[in-house]
Amino acid sequence: MRLIDQGSGPPVVLVPGIQGRWEWMRPAVDALAKRCRVITFSLADEPTCGGRFDEATGFWCYVEQIAEAMDASGLEQATICGVSYGGLIAAAFAARHPDRVSALALVSAIPPSWRPNPRVRSLIRAPRLLTPLFLVGSLRMCPEIIAARGGWIAGLLYSAVHGMRALANIFSPTLMARRVRLVEPLNLEADIRGIDRPTLVVTGEPGLDQVVPVQMTREYLQLLPQAKSATIPRTGHLGLVTRSEVFADLIADFAGHTVREGDRRRRVG
Repeated sequence: MRLIDQGSGPPVVLVPGIQGRWEWMRPAVDALAKRCRVITFSLADEPTCGGRFDEATGFWCYVEQIAEAMDASGLEQATICGVSYGGLIAAAFAARHPDRVSALALVSAIPPSWRPNPRVRSLIRAPRLLTPLFLVGSLRMCPEIIAARGGWIAGLLYSAVHGMRALANIFSPTLMARRVRLVEPLNLEADIRGIDRPTLVVTGEPGLDQVVPVQMTREYLQLLPQAKSATIPRTGHLGLVTRSEVFADLIADFAGHTVREGDRRRRVG
């Protein structure tokens, strides 16, 4: 498996969303690496990953990929930060391997109750044929980019940059459709309720996230009463790239605080 491992400081494993490739998160990786050691990768079934994907294991291949990345990086524990679809992967990992999780960050994450809506169901029936519709639907994210960048001109310029980054790391509609289908039979709510690690639930502003509604991500706050919440202002689903420095500050502060608290408890114990 090909890993990105950069920066120094509290270790953070960054799990990508349903697009599968880590590259679209590069602004977040670069910003976070100024304060943390960041380990990331593409999902196991991406051709660029160099990893192993077993159809029979399905969704759990992505979960165990986190353990493989940590082993390859020499990490016993880390803050596990999952984005969107990767948030559910991160939560499942924390439920299965609590001893390897110092803290958990869920960023605009789909909750265990998530199931594809009629629009998504129609897209995954014939993903290649419906790719143009998917791309047109992506235009609904323009308002959040304009808000994040502070105006129409800056927003449109950034949209062009983000669009070029997306084209350079083009998603696979077939793989995305498979990832959606892998979630449908899962029943993870009870396992996730058992997570006892420090948890941060990060969203954009209500009304700006047109991919995973904010109230859906905040379901984790009911599942995990000990969790704290944070909002990246003036953004929606793309806050980790459109406002990468704000995202990095949130995650680095959370990861660093968790490490310091762990050290303090060990000294007292």
